[in-house]
Amino acid sequence: MVSKGKKKRGTGVMGLTRVKNPIKLAREMLLHGEEDLYGENPACVSRGAQGHSQLHKFSAEKLAEEWGLEMVDPSYYFTQKRWDQHKRGLEKEKVGGVSTWDEESFFPQGTCGAVVLDAEGVVCAATSTGGMTNKLTGRIGDTPTLGAGFWAEEWEEDGVSQAEAFLSRPGPALVLSETLKGLMADCFPSLTAYSPIPSGDLHRNALVKGDRVFRATGMSGTGNGDSFLRTNAVRTISAIAHYSSTSSHRVSLQEALSKVTGRGGELQKSAGDRWRKTGEGEGGVIGIELTLVTDADGVCKSATSECLDDFNCGGMFRAAVNKHGKAVMRVWRPGQHSGLEKYEGEGKEYELWELLDEKMM
Repeated sequence: MVSKGKKKRGTGVMGLTRVKNPIKLAREMLLHGEEDLYGENPACVSRGAQGHSQLHKFSAEKLAEEWGLEMVDPSYYFTQKRWDQHKRGLEKEKVGGVSTWDEESFFPQGTCGAVVLDAEGVVCAATSTGGMTNKLTGRIGDTPTLGAGFWAEEWEEDGVSQAEAFLSRPGPALVLSETLKGLMADCFPSLTAYSPIPSGDLHRNALVKGDRVFRATGMSGTGNGDSFLRTNAVRTISAIAHYSSTSSHRVSLQEALSKVTGRGGELQKSAGDRWRKTGEGEGGVIGIELTLVTDADGVCKSATSECLDDFNCGGMFRAAVNKHGKAVMRVWRPGQHSGLEKYEGEGKEYELWELLDEKMM
């Protein structure tokens, strides 16, 4: 899903057994939306997924073949490790437990998500999963569902007064963040698309009549998908940041994220008295928040970006590019692993090229 720039904005596919890389099929559906929704030629006829944002199994796999995506035999997805986890869950169920969750053993959710920001100010979120261990056949979770497991959007702040209030807040001035600089420097030959205002020159009067302030968010979630569906988790997070902000107080995405996926947040509350008994309500979210200021001609004057995350469970596997342009992996919160297992490399800074294979380079 993208914050702007594509007609469908978001797509999801589910129930797949033969598409080698389901996330590539979701991407193709998004790109074909420019034709499906008539694009530049009103006379063109859709030969893709029409105006649909979500497709299941047979229709989705038929399109995958037509679009030339790599197909595999279902046996491609088998791993002994996951099969053993499946059997352990079934044995637990026989003695009165829950086959999808265990208080002491780690039952992986199998979810992989990514949120990225490009030089045009577009935030994109993508999430893929094999689903909950021992789920019922036919169960559809949050991962392929827009607003529940992934979300991206952009909106314009209301009026210059709110933008002025934002610029006059205490703290650092609005500048192009080092994180965004690092990301852009790795991907693009120059930063001429942005002309950030030097922080020393920025003050309240820097925002003139005609200036516009935009915010964009992108998020990907992992955890108990049914709880994410019941709370429409990631869309709710973005809506809190959007609609709770006022001219005197701007609600950050991090604040909104913690209200939903932080400890004691809405996700946890949705489990009720089943919290810590069934796995319900557990989860976490990664995200990016972007703020852009443009002049009356649409030229970008400044931009800030921030990588965010929060979770209500014991830990969450995640990685991000920090303000120094280095990749950092974490499982626990900083300082949390005292007395707990510390994963090798946790908190260490890596050069991006060390983690990229030849195809990506």
